[in-house]
Amino acid sequence: MPADPLRAPHDWLDQDAGPVVRPYAVTQGRVAPSATEFDLVAFVAATGATEVAPGVHLQPEHHAIITACWESITVVELASRLDLSIGVVRVLLGDLRSAGLISMSEPPAAEQPPDVDVLKAVVHGLRAL
Repeated sequence: MPADPLRAPHDWLDQDAGPVVRPYAVTQGRVAPSATEFDLVAFVAATGATEVAPGVHLQPEHHAIITACWESITVVELASRLDLSIGVVRVLLGDLRSAGLISMSEPPAAEQPPDVDVLKAVVHGLRAL
């Protein structure tokens, strides 16, 4: 398909890869979520809320996260599905959580420390191999 002669070429558009936007542009320079950190295996689900508080601006990546979260999904799987870095996804999830558009739940295994006896049994089993 030939390029449109009326449109000027952009530095941020790579013909092979598509639009190139740096992660710091997506997160507006933030490197940590506004709320507390979440585990990579925490489950994320959209709350179904449709109204956004005044002054909250959602980017296309926010909308993509909400769409992908209609069914419960882990943070790491969400980052993989949307082809975004984990750091960017955590910042955007913090925004959405603050706006009340998503809910998060930690898996039971992440809330309690591992049993020392089980870990010792695994180590002994590996040594026996």
